[in-house]
Amino acid sequence: MNSFIDLTALTAPDNITEHAALSEYTTFHAGGACLALVSPENTDELRNVIAACMRQEIPYFILGRGSNLLVSDSGFPGIVISLRKHFSGVRTEGERIICGAGALLKHAADEALSASLSGLEFASGIPGTVGGAIRMNAGAYGREIRDCIESAELLFPDGMVRTFSGEELELSYRHSVVEELSLVVLSAVFLLKSSRQDEVRALMDDLNQRRRDKQPLELASAGSTFKRPEGYFAGKLIDDAGLRGFRIGNAGVSEKHAGFVVNYGGASAAEIYQVIQYVREEVFRKFGVLLEPEVRLLGDF
Repeated sequence: MNSFIDLTALTAPDNITEHAALSEYTTFHAGGACLALVSPENTDELRNVIAACMRQEIPYFILGRGSNLLVSDSGFPGIVISLRKHFSGVRTEGERIICGAGALLKHAADEALSASLSGLEFASGIPGTVGGAIRMNAGAYGREIRDCIESAELLFPDGMVRTFSGEELELSYRHSVVEELSLVVLSAVFLLKSSRQDEVRALMDDLNQRRRDKQPLELASAGSTFKRPEGYFAGKLIDDAGLRGFRIGNAGVSEKHAGFVVNYGGASAAEIYQVIQYVREEVFRKFGVLLEPEVRLLGDF
């Protein structure tokens, strides 16, 4: 390996995939490989992998489900750290759902349903992990992570671990202290409310049906591509600019929902990126509004 880190000294060999194709780990299904993908088994291993990367000045990236990520076709010249394998536990304690950062939001919402707890229904269709959702204060249908999170355990780059209250996370629209300080979410506690299970299920079913009706879930994407500009809706601006269905190669603006840039099959990351940039330019040219992507970029664009 060219990473100059003996990863086998830090975790078991079956937790390491050299030259992992990141298209297999992102919902866009595009992009190149990384030096290695590592799945630490616990906080000590995670801390040691990060410390080794910092010591050797090798870039690293914390990967959730890859549902908000576009990886360059040339890949990422560093170590990708995935928490999905060993940090994905979900359990109930009273009115609290306790989750590892690598747990899928859907699994947290399903656990709440099983426990007849209300408050996470909105998250059942969000295709990300708990850690990623906290980092960007994920939300849907008028609810956000900040409405139900009680606390989160965070890892600092220097190895310190500290529990932050919901308020200390400074969650706002698609923003958090996690993003601001480059912290890593280890676990989270959601404080919910007891409810009737049939009512929780009915709300989840309704929201998920609305999602299926309006969003192009049959195509690879990273969900809503752009943040909501103040006073506008990104999808409407894109539609009004005449860009619904616009394509470059195998990437394009969804016919079903103009707020989604989608991979029609076999699109390169470059094509997806070009669509995003063209949409931004056209919307700004026509309406003077500069759309800010929600999608994170990894690698060279």
